[in-house]
Amino acid sequence: MGLTIASLIKKKAKMRVDLLNIYKSFGANDVLKDVNFNVQGGEICALIGENGAGKSTLMNILGGVHQPDQGQIVIDGKVVQFLTPADSLNAGIGFIHQELNLINDLNIYENMFIGRELTKSNGMLDRDTMIAQTAEIFDRLGLDIDPRTMVKDLDSSYKQVVEISRALLMKASIIIMDEPTSSLTVTEIQRVFNMMRTLREQNVGIVFISHKLNEVMQICDRYVVLRDGEIAGEGNIDEVHTGDLARMMVGHEIRVISLQREKEDREEALRVEALNDGHNFHNISFSVRKGEVLGITGLLGDGRSELFQSIFGAGTSYRGQVYLHGEPIRIINTTDAVEKGLAYLPRNRKENGIIKDMSVLENASVVIWPYISKFGFINTVAQTSFFDSQVKKLQIKLAHRNNLITSLSGGNQQKVVLAKWLSKEPSVLILDNPTQGVDVGAKEEIYDIILNLADEGVAVIVLSSEAQEIIRVCDRTLVMFHGHIQGELSSSEMNEHEIMRLATGLEEIQVR
Repeated sequence: MGLTIASLIKKKAKMRVDLLNIYKSFGANDVLKDVNFNVQGGEICALIGENGAGKSTLMNILGGVHQPDQGQIVIDGKVVQFLTPADSLNAGIGFIHQELNLINDLNIYENMFIGRELTKSNGMLDRDTMIAQTAEIFDRLGLDIDPRTMVKDLDSSYKQVVEISRALLMKASIIIMDEPTSSLTVTEIQRVFNMMRTLREQNVGIVFISHKLNEVMQICDRYVVLRDGEIAGEGNIDEVHTGDLARMMVGHEIRVISLQREKEDREEALRVEALNDGHNFHNISFSVRKGEVLGITGLLGDGRSELFQSIFGAGTSYRGQVYLHGEPIRIINTTDAVEKGLAYLPRNRKENGIIKDMSVLENASVVIWPYISKFGFINTVAQTSFFDSQVKKLQIKLAHRNNLITSLSGGNQQKVVLAKWLSKEPSVLILDNPTQGVDVGAKEEIYDIILNLADEGVAVIVLSSEAQEIIRVCDRTLVMFHGHIQGELSSSEMNEHEIMRLATGLEEIQVR
């Protein structure tokens, strides 16, 4: 007979885990240097730091993925050694990795129970019980999802929800959550937080790794900050502010003021009139000028990504008209869009932005291959020259251009994706969640890149679910709700209250 959810959350004795004097190097790169970290049942501890600070490496040691060069893992006073992830899980430590670990060609319930399948007395799979228990978990989280749905049919946010839900099937006393909310909506994040609070009440300890400092302040009890492989600060959350945490992470003050600048009245770059695909977006009209940063925001299901995918030639067909520099156009496909001067950075870098099996150089230059090739051979001199100029312009940090793209931090991967699209010098740049999964320092660098591009005359459209990001970097914003533009905000009108009011459809405002 299978486990019930009640048994999974049954209150247990508090476990305490200590990582003592941990050192870890990869080649000549010293990733962790004499790090001491602890977490115990009944608390949520934030582990924060910039990309490359050593957070994932430290947790991979606790999760049995890596072994320390020096140092000890101690559980409830007993020294243990984890040679495999199974050793860690068997000791009561569950790990939800940042990289999605689902099989697209299986149902949700099959992914939920993979490696822990339930069977009947005759040895056959007990599918009915697995489906029922998966449905019970989803009911607890307030999710209306059929457990028999194929994972490939889910968008990235619901794939993350499945990953988090699967952790409830592990009898873990300590759960590591590595960026669990990076692609979730406000509503889904609150469901996850409610789940975390329930687990904390049942004496489960949680390590919460996140770049979203407002979330850290909201859900965590303690914090530990890593910088350059060393502890840069630790303490109780109620004794600090987000500014304090950001300063510990990067070693200096972080700007918090709006980055909006006075813009001269430039000519129109892109205009759309009455766009409608009959499903995802309806009667959409707006324009953006050269040198302007236009924000598009809302909640999941608002249709903004589908709208711009269609404009870029990567989505559904639509009725209505698109104008580029005052001329009516009809984009056939993405190649046509690039030729016409549009560029689109997709929202999910790992699934749609990078080619994991290619080098940094190849990822950064793939868009211009047709233009620097002759008889099927790439002009490597031109390719390298372009790449080096982009590395300097975007301040991309890398060891070697021929290393795999996955060797870079999230922020630098995002810059490489940007470099790929900037290679064709677009007049309109569409950025879908441009800072998703990057740390506060990398965010500031990406914001500077956006503003510099706008100063050069590029029309930049930023699609983002983060109200603070929209407020900081955009000149004005359109708020969408259920496929419609609910309102337009600019200057002092842009604040979190107004954005959320429009995004939730509480009241219509006439578009100015």
